[in-house]
Amino acid sequence: MILLLQKLRVNYIYQMLGSHISVLLVAFIVLSLLFANYVERLVYQNKTDELITYGRSILDKFEKNPQGPVATLEQFYTVLNARNINFSIFDENQNIVYPFTGRLSKFVPTRNEWKQISEGRTVVIKRENQRFGQEVSMVVLPYIRNGNLLGGILLISPISGSAEMISEINHYLLYTVLIALAVSFLFSWVLSRIHVSRIKRIREATSMISSGKYDVHVPSSALDEIGDLGNDFNKMAERLKASYEEIEVLENRRRQFMADVSHELRTPLATIRGMIEGLQDGIIPEEDREKGIKLASKETKRLIRLVNENLDYEKIRSNQIKLNKEHIELSEMLEIIKEQLLFQAEEKNNVLLAEADSNAKVYADYDRLTQILINIAKNSIQFTENGTIWFRGKSEMNQTVIEIEDTGKGIDPKEIESIWRRFYKADLSRSSTPYGEFGLGLSIVKQLVQLHNGEIDVTSEKGKGTKFVIRLPE
Repeated sequence: MILLLQKLRVNYIYQMLGSHISVLLVAFIVLSLLFANYVERLVYQNKTDELITYGRSILDKFEKNPQGPVATLEQFYTVLNARNINFSIFDENQNIVYPFTGRLSKFVPTRNEWKQISEGRTVVIKRENQRFGQEVSMVVLPYIRNGNLLGGILLISPISGSAEMISEINHYLLYTVLIALAVSFLFSWVLSRIHVSRIKRIREATSMISSGKYDVHVPSSALDEIGDLGNDFNKMAERLKASYEEIEVLENRRRQFMADVSHELRTPLATIRGMIEGLQDGIIPEEDREKGIKLASKETKRLIRLVNENLDYEKIRSNQIKLNKEHIELSEMLEIIKEQLLFQAEEKNNVLLAEADSNAKVYADYDRLTQILINIAKNSIQFTENGTIWFRGKSEMNQTVIEIEDTGKGIDPKEIESIWRRFYKADLSRSSTPYGEFGLGLSIVKQLVQLHNGEIDVTSEKGKGTKFVIRLPE
């Protein structure tokens, strides 16, 4: 049985509908029972209150007109008989003194009832069905004068009329409940269909995402939890789409990187291998051997530089680099950078100029700042021929500003944001570059600047040159 219930599938719309109807049905039944009981009590209470009122009126008239009690009782008898109410008068010995005949002439109170009467309390019985041949409401009022019990008055009224009224009210109540249930069922069905359709849309969108289609959107709102779920789902879909696109971009870069690595490594390795085999086999003439050794050494350094740049980038990304900051004379550092790159600049007929405020200092890690400036400067030298490259430094507003400007080929404005990406090459037509292979140089630069809590900006104009601006806090 348990396994059968576990395998049983019930659509969510029927679950919602069943829960709604169950709650409404229970609520209607409870309210109907309470209301029916309240109406029944109210009807019988009104009936006994009416009898008590008539009884007190009779006793009051009887007391005020003791000379003609029979005439008074006859008047009341006529009036009450028209209202289907009967009454009788008894004395302190429980003897009926009026009327002398009829079904009430044989009335004998119970011991408990007589005790209440003797104590001056009114006896009220809402439903009595044994002593009078039919079901009636009964009231007994004591007649006390000067503290002595002289007798009392008994009033009864058949409850058939009251029962019929209660039955009619119950019928109307039943019809009302059935109509309310029908209307509630209709509303519950409509609301359930609306909610289920909204959930189905989210389920269908989830299926699309699971199949790899991330460009989905479901209607959402802030009206209820399903609307909030739709909002969260759309945000999740957008993040998944962005992540997927980023993964695709990274995968394309990885493939391009592997292709570049394979090409860049093959060229120097082939050169080194050719030189070694030529030297071993004696193919290279004696006068060219020194030149071949220098070429092999140059290609070896190039491979080492490639490996070091990759290692630096990964160390920076994994927060394995610790900065040893100190205050550095900016003019002295720029002169050192200029001297280190002078030979490379002269190979392309470039002029290097260094300008810095005499009192300007920068608070940074010496080795990493040198790496930053050399990488930028090598990039400027690489794309500048027969031009000028400026190194400038100054202090302003609690920060140190370093500028490197060239008169080279410049960068297309559409590519400026891309130059910081790993493996990006501004000049894709170049199969190899003497400095900063695979576009790692500027990626490392930005990471190191951010590690110093600084900022780096670049402005460029195609064919006129490029300007890098570094701002580091003092």
